[in-house]
Amino acid sequence: MTAALTVDAGRIGLPDAGPSVLAFGAHFKGSVCVTRGNEAFLSPNIGALDNAECCILFDETVSRMLDAAQVQPQIVAHDLHPDYYSTRVAIDFAASRGLPAVAVAHHHAHIAAVCAEHGERGAVLGLALDGVGLGPDGAAWGGELLRVEGAQCARLGHLRPLALPGGDRAAREPWRMAASVLHELGRNAEIAARLPQAGAGMIATLLERNIRCPRTSSMGRVFDAAAGLLGLCAQMQFEAEAAILLEQAAARHIERHGWPPAMNDGWRIARDGRLDLLPALAALDGAQRVDGVDGAAACFHATLVAALGDWVARAAEASGLGTVAWGGGCFLNALLSLGLRQNLAASGIAVLAPERASPGDGGLALGQAWVAMQPLER
Repeated sequence: MTAALTVDAGRIGLPDAGPSVLAFGAHFKGSVCVTRGNEAFLSPNIGALDNAECCILFDETVSRMLDAAQVQPQIVAHDLHPDYYSTRVAIDFAASRGLPAVAVAHHHAHIAAVCAEHGERGAVLGLALDGVGLGPDGAAWGGELLRVEGAQCARLGHLRPLALPGGDRAAREPWRMAASVLHELGRNAEIAARLPQAGAGMIATLLERNIRCPRTSSMGRVFDAAAGLLGLCAQMQFEAEAAILLEQAAARHIERHGWPPAMNDGWRIARDGRLDLLPALAALDGAQRVDGVDGAAACFHATLVAALGDWVARAAEASGLGTVAWGGGCFLNALLSLGLRQNLAASGIAVLAPERASPGDGGLALGQAWVAMQPLER
């Protein structure tokens, strides 16, 4: 980013004018958003704020965005996670200027960003699917069905949580998520024999004893588990590699043979709104024996689309809401996005999807700003 940056490059019109907000985004794809009247200006993706160079660039971007927009913020917004660099800088910025600081839950911000783009002020169903974000309960969220109306957000359901054996390391090593699924299926004894990675036996023990195995509702980790079980990716060299390889395998099959049918009984939806995809993961072995890895990957995608469509349709009927807004990095998967859009259209459900801002964390600052602009007592 250089001094030649202008706010017009990331300008997004808003339906109403409001107080000027400076939003500091999240962590893995840092971005800054500043609002002025009925306009929001979103910076480009700065990168993960886990090194000094990106943090310096982030600080410079805050100053440049404010100078370019020629505003003095009245409210500061940030992620709920207290340990993010962006959160700490936001709180310090607000305190030094006597401004209110508004913490916005990660997945609320994903959906709010879409609402801001589309000028949606009413209540919507929110489908937030990504790798990880801190939930209001302190847990690692990532597969969430929400009711969002401006600054209000309620959790209607979530994916069945899976264990993260070894903690954050499981997000980089899909074979660990494969082990987590095998354990969840009551097949812990198969882990060491089936997964040839060093330490598989130790991971089986951690899972059995529930040591260093926090749980997450993340859809990103479900993709990792599927890729690990199919042998597509054991350890990632770059972000989302496992999910990308899984999508590419599915696309190869679909290009040759079309979409396969969804797996029979591939998911369950509990009365509390929990979506259980464990049956689909359990059926991958059988699908692979019949149609190979590519066919199994395609069948998994077909089942995922059907399951999510069913989940949203039931929530729409129960809530009386006919519009779903979706966000989160998982929607960069074209098979998922296109397939689910068609599924929901067949159910008469309207879809609001990210267009100007990224569906991933690069768009979170916009959602934070939109929430902070809403007239809610704080």
